[in-house]
Amino acid sequence: MFFDWLRRRRRDKILAEPFDETWVDYLQRNMGCWATLTDEEQAHLRQLVQVFVAEKHWEGLGGMAMTDEVRVTIAGQACLLVLELPHDLYRRVESILVYPNTVRAPARGRSMFETSTDLADQGMPVLGQAFKRGPVMLVWDAVKRGGRNAHDGHNVVLHEFAHKLDMLTGDADGVPPLHDKATYAAWVSVFQREWDALHERQEQGRRTFLDAYAGTNPAEFFAVATEQFFEQGRTMQRKHPELYEVLQGFYRQDPAARPC
Repeated sequence: MFFDWLRRRRRDKILAEPFDETWVDYLQRNMGCWATLTDEEQAHLRQLVQVFVAEKHWEGLGGMAMTDEVRVTIAGQACLLVLELPHDLYRRVESILVYPNTVRAPARGRSMFETSTDLADQGMPVLGQAFKRGPVMLVWDAVKRGGRNAHDGHNVVLHEFAHKLDMLTGDADGVPPLHDKATYAAWVSVFQREWDALHERQEQGRRTFLDAYAGTNPAEFFAVATEQFFEQGRTMQRKHPELYEVLQGFYRQDPAARPC
């Protein structure tokens, strides 16, 4: 209770400061969906961004210079997911680490007791990664590209922070915190059908609406579906109405109803 009071007091102090108009420019430029939000949604998102930027630890890696544009752009996209959720601004995310561009390096071995937080350890091109008990890592050029194009279904910030929501229940398994057993049952039923249908179409060599990466595992299915829910909501609603409905129920947002 005491710590909750301290947190509320600290956040009230943060929000007492005026929102920097330069930050609004960053959101307008680097969030393609910004103009589609209502005035009320924009005002609320500004508050979330203000607190998120102040509370998180930000670190540039690989020569990345951390600037307000980097912080505000990432915060805006991450906070879009929790715009209508009861939340504590990703309470298990303390740090956001940012590389300037895509990392590609040979994989290196690690001891069984070592937990890597180095994107270069992965041995493949990496645009972002969310660690269960660690930071979120992002690549700045991918953040800008995904943010500015709000309709291609690819957004690394939405993807990695969807993983963080998923991890609130423990392991990343494609099931974030849900309201009750009935909601859980509906979620599992819809996601299982969509998962099976995705793999069936892939095996038949047919095109799929969801990006093929969604078929990697349930956690990636949820993260990819989240990207496309926010960026291609109208198409998802038309082609996969049940999937759209359960995601709409979880996020409490209706991207399909927003103006293009």
